[in-house]
Amino acid sequence: MNTVFKTGTPEEVGIASEDIQAFIERLEEEGLYMHSVLVIRNGKLVTEGYYKPYTRETKHRLYSASKSFVSGAVGLLIDEGLLQLSDRVHTFFPEIPEKELHPYIRETTVENLLTMSSPHTTTYSLCPEDAYFGRWAESFFRTPPLRPAGTVFRYDTSASYILDVIVERITGKPFLEYMKEKMLRKLGFSEDAFCIESPEGYAWGGSGVICTPLDFAKYAYVFLRNGMVNGQRVLSEGYVKAAVSKQVSNDSFGYGRPFTNSGYGYQIWCMPEDGWAFNGMGCQLAYAIPEKDLLFVCTACNNGRPEAEYFIFDAFLDGIAKRCKEKPLQENRTAHTALLRMLENLKLHGPKGEAHSSWEEKIQGVTYVLDDNLMGWKWVRFEYDGEEGTLHYENRRGRKKICFGLGRYKEFTFPETQYCGRRVGTPKGEGYRCLGTGVWVEENRLLLRINAIDDYLGNLGITFGFKEAYVGITAEKAAEGFWDDYKGFAGGIRETL
Repeated sequence: MNTVFKTGTPEEVGIASEDIQAFIERLEEEGLYMHSVLVIRNGKLVTEGYYKPYTRETKHRLYSASKSFVSGAVGLLIDEGLLQLSDRVHTFFPEIPEKELHPYIRETTVENLLTMSSPHTTTYSLCPEDAYFGRWAESFFRTPPLRPAGTVFRYDTSASYILDVIVERITGKPFLEYMKEKMLRKLGFSEDAFCIESPEGYAWGGSGVICTPLDFAKYAYVFLRNGMVNGQRVLSEGYVKAAVSKQVSNDSFGYGRPFTNSGYGYQIWCMPEDGWAFNGMGCQLAYAIPEKDLLFVCTACNNGRPEAEYFIFDAFLDGIAKRCKEKPLQENRTAHTALLRMLENLKLHGPKGEAHSSWEEKIQGVTYVLDDNLMGWKWVRFEYDGEEGTLHYENRRGRKKICFGLGRYKEFTFPETQYCGRRVGTPKGEGYRCLGTGVWVEENRLLLRINAIDDYLGNLGITFGFKEAYVGITAEKAAEGFWDDYKGFAGGIRETL
């Protein structure tokens, strides 16, 4: 449900349909794994596209863009008079004796955490073997600090986590539920949006918000409108303006790179053109330029490509933001129809290569016995059936199989059930939804590309190189908290019957 934006054509708000189409084409030419693109100007949603199999209704993990939601929750508490920027953080955790706290931690304030000026780099761990795994909040206060709070910027996801724990301790409810009650329902935000939980049961506000891209855009729009949406005040203007303004310098090397070093507000990045951004791993982005009343939102999974977000920002700034006009343009039905056709036919990017090779018949049904390897794989075998293939293999947990399309994606369930579900550290009990494709990047080298499209997003690439009776394997993953034993090397030889 869209209760915030009107709809219209790009030309109605001074943007050429050709410019939006060219921008999307640039993303495709760069080989980015985009999931959605939305453009809003002057309160009108003029571009909305989803890359199949993603749709308008698909809930999508926002990763670190979740931090900007935490900022809004803190702002709501401040507006209610239940919290102050100057409050000492430790006062909300009376179970930890003040006398046991290092002075740097004892003096840390809510504002220090909002501006990533905490005394830590990070304190919690995703590794179950670590001592504080089930006690993320306590780890913030027990970990020796590295510097006095409020002195310098250092990105710290544990700071965001402590903030959402404070919200939950004050309100007695998950921070996103509190936000729904006070703000989000007024925007038509999805009722079934949720947040991944930490091992101890609090919301993982630093990384775990899951909602639709349109939800994401509605929330970002609150900040573009200085807290006033549809004639309703949902967040105070003073807090919003402070949140999107430079509160601390984050240019550690003095490079002055505009998309990373323009400053930091309250869990929000400052950007060129006096803009600001919510930014999550893999390119979960909301980029606003208030002077132009312009908002761009996208979701994606470009994990493993840190330069991708800079490319998107730059392409949008040059291709759309700097080219848009203050007044409406003459309608261009031909160009707009072409744009709508493109948006309707968007699909997930796939790796370059050939769907078939002469080696396909040579390896059909052949078992390759592997030497000892760190991944723990014992053997592999490929089976082909029409335009689909299956990789059979055995690892430390038994026999497995990965399905893939030949030169196209096939959806399947990944054959590991021990990865986290809606609470970190608690196995989901079923495999993640994934898409798999196989292409021959050379005549004798097969690349399997696996995209996790579940509550956890990630990329996995496994390359098989064949030579005579031998196979060599290299596997790389870009995923947080899973597929750790799907990276490394292996080699082996065709089984002799």
